[in-house]
Amino acid sequence: MLGLLLRLLPFWVREPLLIAVGAVLGVRIMYLAVRDHDRVAAGLGVVFLVFTAIRVYAVIRALRARRNPSPAASADGAAVDAATQAHPHPQPQAQPQPRPQAQAGAGPRPRPGTPEKEHNAWSQAVAAVAVFGALAAALWVAPRFMPSDDNTPQPASCSDEAHEKLPKAYKDTPQPVTAEELCKALNRPDLAKLLGTPGETATTVSSTNNTAPLTDGKVAEPEAEVTFDTYTVNVSATYNELSTDQYVKLMKFGDEKDIKTLTVLGRPAVLSSDHTMKLEINLGSGGSGGPVEQGPLARTLSVALDRSDRGGYCDITVWSTSGTLPNDSVLLNIAEKVLPRIPERTVR
Repeated sequence: MLGLLLRLLPFWVREPLLIAVGAVLGVRIMYLAVRDHDRVAAGLGVVFLVFTAIRVYAVIRALRARRNPSPAASADGAAVDAATQAHPHPQPQAQPQPRPQAQAGAGPRPRPGTPEKEHNAWSQAVAAVAVFGALAAALWVAPRFMPSDDNTPQPASCSDEAHEKLPKAYKDTPQPVTAEELCKALNRPDLAKLLGTPGETATTVSSTNNTAPLTDGKVAEPEAEVTFDTYTVNVSATYNELSTDQYVKLMKFGDEKDIKTLTVLGRPAVLSSDHTMKLEINLGSGGSGGPVEQGPLARTLSVALDRSDRGGYCDITVWSTSGTLPNDSVLLNIAEKVLPRIPERTVR
Protein backbone atom coordinates (compact mmCIF):
# COMPACT_ATOMS: atom_id res chain seq x y z
CA MET A 1 0.00 0.00 0.00
CA LEU A 2 2.80 2.40 0.90
CA GLY A 3 4.66 1.58 -2.32
CA LEU A 4 1.55 2.32 -4.38
CA LEU A 5 1.10 5.69 -2.69
CA LEU A 6 4.73 6.57 -3.33
CA ARG A 7 4.40 5.69 -7.02
CA LEU A 8 1.35 7.92 -7.35
CA LEU A 9 3.22 10.94 -5.98
CA PRO A 10 4.91 13.34 -8.43
CA PHE A 11 8.66 12.98 -8.83
CA TRP A 12 9.43 16.29 -7.13
CA VAL A 13 7.40 15.24 -4.08
CA ARG A 14 8.38 11.60 -3.86
CA GLU A 15 12.14 11.97 -4.16
CA PRO A 16 12.62 14.76 -1.53
CA LEU A 17 10.33 12.76 0.76
CA LEU A 18 12.48 9.63 0.41
CA ILE A 19 15.63 11.68 0.93
CA ALA A 20 14.31 13.28 4.11
CA VAL A 21 13.08 10.00 5.61
CA GLY A 22 16.20 8.07 4.61
CA ALA A 23 18.56 10.75 5.98
CA VAL A 24 16.76 11.01 9.33
CA LEU A 25 16.52 7.25 9.83
CA GLY A 26 20.10 6.65 8.67
CA VAL A 27 21.60 9.26 10.98
CA ARG A 28 19.47 8.11 13.92
CA ILE A 29 20.33 4.44 13.47
CA MET A 30 24.04 5.22 13.10
CA TYR A 31 23.94 7.29 16.29
CA LEU A 32 22.33 4.42 18.21
CA ALA A 33 24.80 1.95 16.70
CA VAL A 34 27.81 4.00 17.80
CA ARG A 35 26.35 4.52 21.28
CA ASP A 36 25.47 0.85 21.80
CA HIS A 37 28.37 -0.61 19.78
CA ASP A 38 25.88 -2.57 17.66
CA ARG A 39 27.30 -3.76 14.33
CA VAL A 40 23.95 -4.92 12.97
CA ALA A 41 22.43 -1.48 13.56
CA ALA A 42 25.50 0.12 11.96
CA GLY A 43 25.00 -1.98 8.83
CA LEU A 44 21.33 -1.02 8.68
CA GLY A 45 22.23 2.64 9.06
CA VAL A 46 24.72 2.37 6.18
CA VAL A 47 21.98 0.86 3.97
CA PHE A 48 19.67 3.82 4.68
CA LEU A 49 22.46 6.34 3.99
CA VAL A 50 23.42 4.64 0.70
CA PHE A 51 19.75 4.59 -0.34
CA THR A 52 19.53 8.31 0.46
CA ALA A 53 22.69 9.03 -1.55
CA ILE A 54 21.20 7.25 -4.58
CA ARG A 55 18.02 9.32 -4.37
CA VAL A 56 20.06 12.54 -4.08
CA TYR A 57 21.99 11.56 -7.22
CA ALA A 58 18.72 10.97 -9.09
CA VAL A 59 17.41 14.40 -8.07
CA ILE A 60 20.66 16.08 -9.16
CA ARG A 61 20.43 14.44 -12.58
CA ALA A 62 16.81 15.57 -12.94
CA LEU A 63 17.75 19.14 -12.06
CA ARG A 64 20.55 19.15 -14.63
CA ALA A 65 18.15 17.82 -17.28
CA ARG A 66 15.70 20.66 -16.52
CA ARG A 67 18.43 23.31 -16.77
CA ASN A 68 19.99 21.87 -19.96
CA PRO A 69 17.14 20.49 -22.17
CA SER A 70 17.89 17.90 -24.84
CA PRO A 71 19.18 19.33 -28.19
CA ALA A 72 16.62 17.26 -30.19
CA ALA A 73 14.16 20.14 -30.45
CA SER A 74 16.78 22.64 -31.61
CA ALA A 75 18.11 20.12 -34.17
CA ASP A 76 14.65 19.73 -35.68
CA GLY A 77 14.32 23.47 -35.99
CA ALA A 78 17.70 23.72 -37.73
CA ALA A 79 16.70 21.04 -40.25
CA VAL A 80 13.56 22.93 -41.16
CA ASP A 81 15.54 26.14 -41.77
CA ALA A 82 18.03 24.30 -43.95
CA ALA A 83 15.27 22.84 -46.07
CA THR A 84 13.74 26.27 -46.55
CA GLN A 85 17.02 27.76 -47.72
CA ALA A 86 17.60 24.89 -50.21
CA HIS A 87 14.25 25.55 -51.87
CA PRO A 88 13.69 29.31 -51.74
CA HIS A 89 11.10 29.29 -54.54
CA PRO A 90 8.01 27.23 -54.41
CA GLN A 91 7.90 24.35 -56.86
CA PRO A 92 4.88 23.70 -59.03
CA GLN A 93 2.62 21.43 -57.24
CA ALA A 94 0.11 18.92 -58.41
CA GLN A 95 -3.57 19.58 -58.21
CA PRO A 96 -4.42 19.84 -54.55
CA GLN A 97 -6.18 16.90 -53.14
CA PRO A 98 -9.09 17.39 -50.82
CA ARG A 99 -7.98 17.41 -47.24
CA PRO A 100 -9.44 14.84 -44.90
CA GLN A 101 -11.97 16.03 -42.44
CA ALA A 102 -10.60 16.84 -39.01
CA GLN A 103 -11.41 14.30 -36.39
CA ALA A 104 -14.25 15.19 -34.15
CA GLY A 105 -13.18 16.54 -30.86
CA ALA A 106 -9.58 17.30 -31.96
CA GLY A 107 -8.54 20.65 -30.60
CA PRO A 108 -5.94 23.04 -31.91
CA ARG A 109 -2.38 21.87 -31.53
CA PRO A 110 -0.28 23.96 -29.18
CA ARG A 111 2.05 26.43 -30.83
CA PRO A 112 5.78 25.71 -30.52
CA GLY A 113 6.45 29.00 -28.87
CA THR A 114 3.85 28.58 -26.16
CA PRO A 115 5.37 26.84 -23.04
CA GLU A 116 3.17 24.31 -21.32
CA LYS A 117 2.08 25.12 -17.81
CA GLU A 118 4.07 23.18 -15.24
CA HIS A 119 3.56 22.64 -11.58
CA ASN A 120 5.93 24.45 -9.25
CA ALA A 121 8.22 21.49 -8.48
CA TRP A 122 10.42 23.40 -6.05
CA SER A 123 7.50 24.48 -3.86
CA GLN A 124 6.21 20.90 -3.77
CA ALA A 125 9.63 19.58 -2.81
CA VAL A 126 10.11 22.16 -0.07
CA ALA A 127 6.65 21.48 1.33
CA ALA A 128 7.26 17.71 1.37
CA VAL A 129 10.62 18.08 3.07
CA ALA A 130 9.15 20.46 5.67
CA VAL A 131 6.22 18.17 6.50
CA PHE A 132 8.22 14.99 6.78
CA GLY A 133 11.06 16.79 8.53
CA ALA A 134 8.57 17.84 11.21
CA LEU A 135 7.29 14.27 11.48
CA ALA A 136 10.83 12.92 11.77
CA ALA A 137 11.67 15.47 14.47
CA ALA A 138 8.53 14.48 16.38
CA LEU A 139 9.48 10.80 16.17
CA TRP A 140 13.00 11.65 17.34
CA VAL A 141 11.91 13.68 20.37
CA ALA A 142 8.80 11.69 21.36
CA PRO A 143 10.61 8.93 23.33
CA ARG A 144 12.02 11.57 25.69
CA PHE A 145 8.57 12.87 26.66
CA MET A 146 6.31 9.86 26.19
CA PRO A 147 6.10 7.16 28.89
CA SER A 148 8.31 4.19 28.10
CA ASP A 149 7.06 0.62 27.85
CA ASP A 150 10.39 -0.66 29.15
CA ASN A 151 9.82 -3.00 32.09
CA THR A 152 13.40 -2.70 33.33
CA PRO A 153 13.33 -1.94 37.08
CA GLN A 154 14.39 1.58 37.90
CA PRO A 155 16.92 2.18 40.68
CA ALA A 156 15.49 3.16 44.04
CA SER A 157 15.85 6.80 45.01
CA CYS A 158 15.95 8.79 48.20
CA SER A 159 12.57 9.63 49.70
CA ASP A 160 10.98 12.89 48.58
CA GLU A 161 8.62 13.04 51.55
CA ALA A 162 8.37 16.04 53.83
CA HIS A 163 11.36 16.58 56.07
CA GLU A 164 10.97 14.90 59.40
CA LYS A 165 11.52 16.88 62.54
CA LEU A 166 15.14 16.66 63.64
CA PRO A 167 15.93 15.51 67.19
CA LYS A 168 17.25 18.09 69.65
CA ALA A 169 20.77 16.67 69.28
CA TYR A 170 20.97 18.03 65.73
CA LYS A 171 20.19 21.55 66.93
CA ASP A 172 22.95 21.33 69.52
CA THR A 173 25.50 20.12 66.93
CA PRO A 174 27.20 22.74 64.69
CA GLN A 175 26.36 22.07 61.02
CA PRO A 176 25.51 18.38 61.24
CA VAL A 177 24.78 16.43 58.07
CA THR A 178 21.21 15.16 57.81
CA ALA A 179 19.98 11.75 56.71
CA GLU A 180 18.63 13.25 53.48
CA GLU A 181 22.02 14.74 52.64
CA LEU A 182 23.76 11.46 53.45
CA CYS A 183 21.33 9.60 51.23
CA LYS A 184 21.98 11.88 48.27
CA ALA A 185 25.73 11.64 48.83
CA LEU A 186 25.66 7.84 48.96
CA ASN A 187 23.05 6.97 46.33
CA ARG A 188 25.25 7.95 43.41
CA PRO A 189 24.62 6.79 39.82
CA ASP A 190 28.06 5.15 39.79
CA LEU A 191 27.80 3.45 43.20
CA ALA A 192 27.26 -0.01 41.66
CA LYS A 193 30.32 0.54 39.46
CA LEU A 194 32.37 1.52 42.51
CA LEU A 195 31.29 -1.74 44.17
CA GLY A 196 32.46 -3.74 41.16
CA THR A 197 28.92 -4.68 40.04
CA PRO A 198 28.12 -2.13 37.30
CA GLY A 199 25.15 -4.07 35.96
CA GLU A 200 23.12 -3.85 39.19
CA THR A 201 20.60 -1.24 40.29
CA ALA A 202 19.68 -0.20 43.80
CA THR A 203 16.71 -2.17 45.13
CA THR A 204 16.09 -0.28 48.37
CA VAL A 205 17.26 3.06 49.76
CA SER A 206 16.63 4.32 53.29
CA SER A 207 17.86 7.04 55.61
CA THR A 208 17.15 8.05 59.22
CA ASN A 209 18.05 10.93 61.50
CA ASN A 210 19.08 8.74 64.42
CA THR A 211 20.87 9.47 67.65
CA ALA A 212 23.73 7.32 68.92
CA PRO A 213 22.73 4.50 71.30
CA LEU A 214 23.53 4.78 75.02
CA THR A 215 23.76 8.60 74.76
CA ASP A 216 20.24 9.50 75.94
CA GLY A 217 19.56 11.08 72.53
CA LYS A 218 22.31 13.67 72.95
CA VAL A 219 24.59 12.58 70.07
CA ALA A 220 23.42 12.98 66.47
CA GLU A 221 24.03 9.94 64.28
CA PRO A 222 22.31 10.19 60.87
CA GLU A 223 22.65 7.25 58.51
CA ALA A 224 21.75 6.17 54.99
CA GLU A 225 21.72 2.73 53.38
CA VAL A 226 21.60 1.50 49.77
CA THR A 227 20.99 -2.16 48.95
CA PHE A 228 21.92 -3.98 45.74
CA ASP A 229 21.53 -7.62 44.80
CA THR A 230 25.15 -8.32 45.78
CA TYR A 231 26.18 -5.72 48.35
CA THR A 232 24.64 -3.38 50.90
CA VAL A 233 26.33 -0.07 51.74
CA ASN A 234 25.66 1.87 54.93
CA VAL A 235 27.03 5.32 55.76
CA SER A 236 26.63 7.01 59.16
CA ALA A 237 28.10 10.08 60.84
CA THR A 238 28.55 10.10 64.62
CA TYR A 239 29.02 13.52 66.28
CA ASN A 240 30.56 12.45 69.58
CA GLU A 241 33.82 13.45 71.29
CA LEU A 242 35.67 10.26 70.37
CA SER A 243 38.90 10.70 68.39
CA THR A 244 40.18 8.10 65.93
CA ASP A 245 42.92 6.96 68.34
CA GLN A 246 40.36 6.40 71.07
CA TYR A 247 38.10 4.62 68.61
CA VAL A 248 40.89 2.25 67.61
CA LYS A 249 41.50 1.38 71.26
CA LEU A 250 37.83 0.53 71.69
CA MET A 251 37.97 -1.69 68.61
CA LYS A 252 40.79 -3.72 70.08
CA PHE A 253 38.65 -4.48 73.14
CA GLY A 254 35.74 -5.57 70.96
CA ASP A 255 35.28 -8.26 68.32
CA GLU A 256 36.60 -6.22 65.41
CA LYS A 257 39.17 -7.97 63.22
CA ASP A 258 41.77 -6.98 60.64
CA ILE A 259 42.21 -3.50 62.11
CA LYS A 260 44.30 -1.25 59.90
CA THR A 261 44.97 2.47 60.39
CA LEU A 262 45.49 4.78 57.42
CA THR A 263 44.79 8.30 56.11
CA VAL A 264 41.91 9.17 53.80
CA LEU A 265 41.71 12.65 52.19
CA GLY A 266 44.11 13.94 54.83
CA ARG A 267 42.01 12.60 57.73
CA PRO A 268 42.88 9.82 60.20
CA ALA A 269 40.98 6.62 59.36
CA VAL A 270 40.80 2.96 60.34
CA LEU A 271 39.61 -0.22 58.60
CA SER A 272 37.99 -3.02 60.61
CA SER A 273 35.79 -6.09 60.20
CA ASP A 274 32.90 -7.29 62.34
CA HIS A 275 29.80 -9.45 62.01
CA THR A 276 26.40 -7.92 61.46
CA MET A 277 23.36 -8.94 63.48
CA LYS A 278 20.57 -11.09 62.06
CA LEU A 279 17.09 -10.62 63.50
CA GLU A 280 14.03 -12.61 62.39
CA ILE A 281 10.49 -11.35 63.08
CA ASN A 282 7.54 -13.70 62.85
CA LEU A 283 4.40 -11.85 61.73
CA GLY A 284 2.15 -14.86 62.34
CA SER A 285 0.05 -15.58 65.41
CA GLY A 286 1.59 -14.07 68.49
CA GLY A 287 4.05 -11.90 66.52
CA SER A 288 7.02 -13.42 68.30
CA GLY A 289 10.48 -13.17 66.82
CA GLY A 290 13.48 -15.41 66.84
CA PRO A 291 16.69 -14.78 68.75
CA VAL A 292 19.28 -12.31 67.50
CA GLU A 293 21.85 -14.24 65.52
CA GLN A 294 25.22 -13.45 64.04
CA GLY A 295 24.96 -12.13 60.52
CA PRO A 296 27.45 -12.00 57.66
CA LEU A 297 30.84 -10.32 58.03
CA ALA A 298 31.01 -6.60 57.24
CA ARG A 299 33.95 -4.37 56.41
CA THR A 300 33.94 -0.80 57.80
CA LEU A 301 36.03 2.26 57.02
CA SER A 302 35.88 4.88 59.81
CA VAL A 303 37.15 8.36 58.92
CA ALA A 304 37.45 11.37 61.23
CA LEU A 305 35.00 14.19 60.60
CA ASP A 306 37.82 16.74 60.30
CA ARG A 307 41.56 16.76 59.61
CA SER A 308 42.43 17.75 63.18
CA ASP A 309 40.50 14.74 64.56
CA ARG A 310 38.69 16.76 67.22
CA GLY A 311 36.07 14.05 67.66
CA GLY A 312 33.42 12.26 65.66
CA TYR A 313 33.74 9.97 62.67
CA CYS A 314 32.02 8.75 59.54
CA ASP A 315 31.49 4.99 59.07
CA ILE A 316 31.24 3.44 55.60
CA THR A 317 30.22 -0.23 55.90
CA VAL A 318 29.81 -2.84 53.16
CA TRP A 319 28.49 -6.40 53.50
CA SER A 320 26.65 -9.06 51.50
CA THR A 321 24.25 -11.87 52.40
CA SER A 322 26.63 -14.37 50.82
CA GLY A 323 29.41 -13.32 53.20
CA THR A 324 31.79 -12.15 50.46
CA LEU A 325 33.44 -8.77 50.85
CA PRO A 326 34.92 -6.41 48.25
CA ASN A 327 38.51 -5.24 48.39
CA ASP A 328 39.43 -2.41 50.73
CA SER A 329 40.04 -0.25 47.67
CA VAL A 330 36.26 -0.26 47.10
CA LEU A 331 35.67 1.34 50.50
CA LEU A 332 38.38 3.90 49.82
CA ASN A 333 36.84 4.80 46.45
CA ILE A 334 33.40 5.24 48.01
CA ALA A 335 34.88 7.38 50.80
CA GLU A 336 36.59 9.66 48.28
CA LYS A 337 33.22 10.27 46.61
CA VAL A 338 31.03 10.58 49.73
CA LEU A 339 33.20 12.44 52.23
CA PRO A 340 33.46 15.70 50.23
CA ARG A 341 29.65 15.91 50.48
CA ILE A 342 29.80 15.81 54.30
CA PRO A 343 30.85 19.14 55.88
CA GLU A 344 33.90 18.91 58.12
CA ARG A 345 33.22 19.38 61.80
CA THR A 346 33.64 22.99 62.88
CA VAL A 347 35.40 24.24 65.97
CA ARG A 348 33.12 23.98 69.00
